[in-house]
Amino acid sequence: MTETAKQLLIVDDDAPLRNRLARAMERKGFAVITAESVKDAISAAEKTPPNYAVVDLRLTDGYGLVVVEALRKLNPTMRIVILTAYGNIASAVTSMKLGAVDYLAKPSDADVIENALLTEKTEGLPPPPEQLMSAERVRWEHIARVFEQCERNISETARRLNMHRRTLQRILAKHAPREHIDIEDD
Repeated sequence: MTETAKQLLIVDDDAPLRNRLARAMERKGFAVITAESVKDAISAAEKTPPNYAVVDLRLTDGYGLVVVEALRKLNPTMRIVILTAYGNIASAVTSMKLGAVDYLAKPSDADVIENALLTEKTEGLPPPPEQLMSAERVRWEHIARVFEQCERNISETARRLNMHRRTLQRILAKHAPREHIDIEDD
């Protein structure tokens, strides 16, 4: 496959995740373009049409499915993967109807994303990942993400999680469980 054939657009408003994923996918041979919003994604895709895309479902200026629709119009054969921390059946079905080839929960590692982008789906479910996250790790990841989205405000985070403030402080004071292999950092 040539480099132009592995042109990948990554659309996510979470800058650290977007940058880590971009570096990981570049190591896998993709030429990566990144965008943080619906507007930026559509503009980048019009300038340099990709063959692959990883799109976050919720973006600061709108919904990732708008990006999927626009990308599908630019290139009907593009392989698009939805990546979200807010998954539900309705959005998964809509994503597939709009042309996404897979719908993955955050956090997903680069190997899983690459597999979703490059593998043609046939029948049945794909094999489970080698390293599954524990329920404790999934819980901690979710709490940490909401904490960051609330600009590290303990009171607001506790309110949104329907959790006592002191309980949240104790959870955040502990280190994250180390059972999950995350997207590689440089």
